[in-house]
Amino acid sequence: MSLRSFILELDARLSGRMRVAEKPGALRAFAVFFAHSGDSWFWAIALIALWAGGDSSWKKWAVVQFAGIGVLAALVMGIKFLVRRRRPQGEWGGIYRNTDPHSFPSGHAARSFLIAVVATGLGPGGAAIVLWVWAPLVAVARVAMGVHYVSDIVAGALLGIAFALIGLQVYEPVLTWASGIIHIPLW
Repeated sequence: MSLRSFILELDARLSGRMRVAEKPGALRAFAVFFAHSGDSWFWAIALIALWAGGDSSWKKWAVVQFAGIGVLAALVMGIKFLVRRRRPQGEWGGIYRNTDPHSFPSGHAARSFLIAVVATGLGPGGAAIVLWVWAPLVAVARVAMGVHYVSDIVAGALLGIAFALIGLQVYEPVLTWASGIIHIPLW
């Protein structure tokens, strides 16, 4: 058995032990809630509402998060189409299985950790603390519900953190430039 095969088998076994998708009860309900709380459509609506109703600091936070999520989603999809790792077998998460049959890396893990890192960089501190508790719960819930392997969420989390750290260094000139092109103040 090759090292790659050994690692993938170990990953599948550990992921299977964490799975609660087929087990009714409170733990499954908890996992369903957190697995969906990282959905991109939910965050798009929330960030648009925050931008529309917030002051300039919240507008800036929303724009940076929205732009980061959008660019990160394209990066994650590119990697998924290169790697082409199939999701674990299962019934739950049909929308994910039908629209995106690939699991590596986890877009939900990448997105949730990006959101937490950007909140840490732009504040407020209370939101950052809540989001750092939330992000790992989203990632683990994706494995618990059987739509990802552990290695998918680890890779997604690392990708989201790295992308956010880079983004926090370059967002101001990039978004100022974009604002000048579209002639709309972003915040």
